[in-house]
Amino acid sequence: MSAQNIYDDPEFLAGYVTLDRQVHGLDGAGEWPTMRSMLPEMAGRRVVDLGCGFGWFSRWAHEHEAASVLGVDVSKKMLERARSGTASATVEYQCADLDLLDLEPGSADVVFSSLTLHYVHDLNRLMAMIAEALTPGGSVVFSVEHPIYSAPTTQNFETSEDGDRVWPLDNYLVEGERVTNWFVDGIVKEHRTVATYVNTLIESGLVLDRIDEFGPTAEAVEARPELADDRHRPWFLLLGATKPN
Repeated sequence: MSAQNIYDDPEFLAGYVTLDRQVHGLDGAGEWPTMRSMLPEMAGRRVVDLGCGFGWFSRWAHEHEAASVLGVDVSKKMLERARSGTASATVEYQCADLDLLDLEPGSADVVFSSLTLHYVHDLNRLMAMIAEALTPGGSVVFSVEHPIYSAPTTQNFETSEDGDRVWPLDNYLVEGERVTNWFVDGIVKEHRTVATYVNTLIESGLVLDRIDEFGPTAEAVEARPELADDRHRPWFLLLGATKPN
């Protein structure tokens, strides 16, 4: 099954480019400092960026002396912008569906993915391929929409009779497609439990190093009170793992 390519939809893209993380790059992604702390040093490493989008991480890896960077995305429009903003012969971009992508065994030292794997239909196949592509001691670090966020039938806060703000969690254990509205109708994502993400890593032969459930800190809410609701549930699930030597 091929992935949905919503990112080439002009209406969707017009909204997507207004996000802080697309305007300011990695500096606009609140979870980036945590993800960076999960990554090894880039110097001399062959890096793969799955769902590279506009190429923010691919360029960062190059700037931190990666030996080579392969950015992969299904969106031709996003890759056009990634290429136009990248001036390096060691950074290559490839248009490919992650459900069909094959990397050569032993071809990568670091695999990175930001908020992309919840679009992948066959996570088992992809993770097994990543594990095969990594060299011994290699690392994979990725983020996905947190399952507590993705599970509900209606992904909106509600107000209880007592006036409390509530995230209405339902269908958590019912894995599969979720169709939502995000700039346009009909965005298709795959909901999986935290256990599924963790066990898929383990079953592929990788060793889990770190797990983080990312959301705004109390300090962030103090600076931006509009984030108060988001202390009720995490935004993203961050995972890091290593291929054994």
